[in-house]
Amino acid sequence: MIKVQEDQEQKLALMKQEMEIIKRMSKIRYKIAVMSGKGGVGKSTVSVNIAAAFAKKGYKTGILDADIHGPNVPKMFGVEGKNLKFDKEGLIPIETKDGIKVMSIDFLLPSQEAPVIWRGPAQTGAVKQFLAEINWDDLDIMIIDNPPGTGDIPLTILQSIPSLDGVVFVTTPQSVVQEDVEKSVNLVKNLNIPIIGIVENMSGFICPHCENEVHIFGKDGGVQIADKMGINFLGRLPLDFNTPKSSDNGTPMVIKEPEAEISVKMLDIVDKIEKIIKKE
Repeated sequence: MIKVQEDQEQKLALMKQEMEIIKRMSKIRYKIAVMSGKGGVGKSTVSVNIAAAFAKKGYKTGILDADIHGPNVPKMFGVEGKNLKFDKEGLIPIETKDGIKVMSIDFLLPSQEAPVIWRGPAQTGAVKQFLAEINWDDLDIMIIDNPPGTGDIPLTILQSIPSLDGVVFVTTPQSVVQEDVEKSVNLVKNLNIPIIGIVENMSGFICPHCENEVHIFGKDGGVQIADKMGINFLGRLPLDFNTPKSSDNGTPMVIKEPEAEISVKMLDIVDKIEKIIKKE
């Protein structure tokens, strides 16, 4: 009898949480998930710059760092280690100097070096809490930076956010990365969630000495995936010495160096994303 009662209470709690997620997400006009098949492709850097670019265009912007074990988004915005506040509406996300709202597990850790030693259920539970309990207020757009792959957290994000406007995939030109991206694309297709397109990061490097372009990780991997999977190719982002420096210093490249080649190309990619989600 006690077990039955506990099960009923748990079901009611889950239903209440799902209703709260629907309520919170309904206040956000556009919701975009950023995914990759493999780590190390610069997905978080792309996510941060997409958010910064939309903010530059006048959108009220938020970014959810859903990478529980590697929360890098706060550092890239210069807000790591900040303390969260609460009000009657829930957790208040941290706001950057450029007005972008940020939420990450980083804000709940005792130190920057503290590991998150959680198994799957704890991770997905935390993500659902973020969706249900964060007071984003009214946003024009929210970017969700997922951990790489097709595990518990990306799946939870994809299944928990109602009316997700689409997914942006990040890859490098390497063939080994392409294979993993295709798995992620197939996951999203199987869930019948719109795919906005794919970004090829680390696409070529201009030698500062001879000024020749060197394709360190290969060439046209993103185009090949887009053609094979029948999805939009959004553009290429070159390797740039200043991008990691910009991330480490807490200011996205599209804000710090808007005239740089990588920033111009990033802004062009965001223009394409904007047209797709607005169905123009």
